Amino acid sequence: MEIQNKATRINLFNFSTPQMRAFHMSWFAFFLCFFAWFGIAPLMKVVRAEMHLTQEQVGWCIIGSVSITVIARLFIGWLCDQIGPRLAYTWLLVLGSLPVMGIGFAHDYTTFLIFRIAIGAIGASFVITQYHTSIMFAPNCVGTANATSAGWGNLGGGVTQIMMPLIFTMFIGVLGFSESMGWRASMFLAGLVCALTGIAYYFLTQDAPEGNFKDLRAAGKLPEKKQQKGLFWNACKDHRVWALFVIYGACFGIELTINNIAALYFLDYFDYFKKMDTVEAIKMAGLFAGMFGLMNIFARTLGGAFGDRFGQKWGLSGRVKWLFIVIFCEGIALMVFSQMSVLAMALPALIVFSLFVQMSEGATYSVVPFINKKSLGAVSGIVGAGGNAGAVSAGFLFKTQAINWPTALFILGAIVTSCAFLTFLVRFTEETEEEARVAVDTAVTLKAGEKELAASMGQ
Repeated sequence: MEIQNKATRINLFNFSTPQMRAFHMSWFAFFLCFFAWFGIAPLMKVVRAEMHLTQEQVGWCIIGSVSITVIARLFIGWLCDQIGPRLAYTWLLVLGSLPVMGIGFAHDYTTFLIFRIAIGAIGASFVITQYHTSIMFAPNCVGTANATSAGWGNLGGGVTQIMMPLIFTMFIGVLGFSESMGWRASMFLAGLVCALTGIAYYFLTQDAPEGNFKDLRAAGKLPEKKQQKGLFWNACKDHRVWALFVIYGACFGIELTINNIAALYFLDYFDYFKKMDTVEAIKMAGLFAGMFGLMNIFARTLGGAFGDRFGQKWGLSGRVKWLFIVIFCEGIALMVFSQMSVLAMALPALIVFSLFVQMSEGATYSVVPFINKKSLGAVSGIVGAGGNAGAVSAGFLFKTQAINWPTALFILGAIVTSCAFLTFLVRFTEETEEEARVAVDTAVTLKAGEKELAASMGQ
């Protein structure tokens, strides 16, 4: 049985339908999770000085921040299939806010690392966002819906680079906090907002267009939980899932890595910032680092939208071809950025690189909903976990003192370029291609009918 009454278009200013409420609440919840997840990154210069952290310890913090998310994403995809995205998001936001607020009690490297690892669990929010929009939107626009909701959520990674230094400065300059108390209060505030959003998600959304999973199962419109056993393992047996796992590690994993290191990278490798005092340097580095994440406001949407266009013209294989193009270009752009030593050249290179990173993410999740519809949560979770597995792997390059960070970025760029060729493993049967073509044509026809109806009513 398949979810019915999916939306055939995205009407951004409509908050009355369950589809659009889910769309807006899911991207906003993911935005806040991303904001809290990487809120400490632009303040690491203060934390590093206060706790006397070495480069290796900073590297372990980078790895720790994304490591537990691998497990959390695998689990949360299964949980969405069981209890629905509404309850899954509510619990994740409320429970995930605790370590975000709790990191303010860290007093040394060990306690800081423990909280940093625990905060990473809220990164599983991405899977719920993609799951919720996937079951709310029809095949003709699901790639765009997935890409936009995730992209606007990822925007939190850019906004936090800009806003957290400003919030930190407010606590110091306006409220008179010390630097030590300032970063702690900033993180507490981020956690509190996450908890409140979790409560709002429970009351403002529903699992599917026709209602919540519990009610749909009672009405016989969804399989019972016991009938869904084995779906996770079916997803695990599909080699295409693991190809996308690695590919997503090569795009979202790289984005997570850049979010973690960008501010410190600018501060340590560009002379422009060394002439400023600490607070001013942190604000400026955060502003420039934030440019990378701010591209999410449209770049990931482009990746999904072009995926939908390629899909309408060339079928599911067209979506995969588009994914190859953007992943390959991402790797080249990263290698170019890594060789920039002058800030005026580094920033444009960073923006171009960011464009391809986020389009690659959108392109990946324009393919994911078509891999295995019965195991959508499992597939979304596994592929999503690949992003964090990629970030964990990349983190080891920044932990060692044997190579500098520009060299580490160049190596990553070469690896990403190679990963593009894994798209050749993502193939679909003719039967699946035909089923997707029919679904897209049906959705397009329905969308056209809705427009005609709206136009006639307007007359």
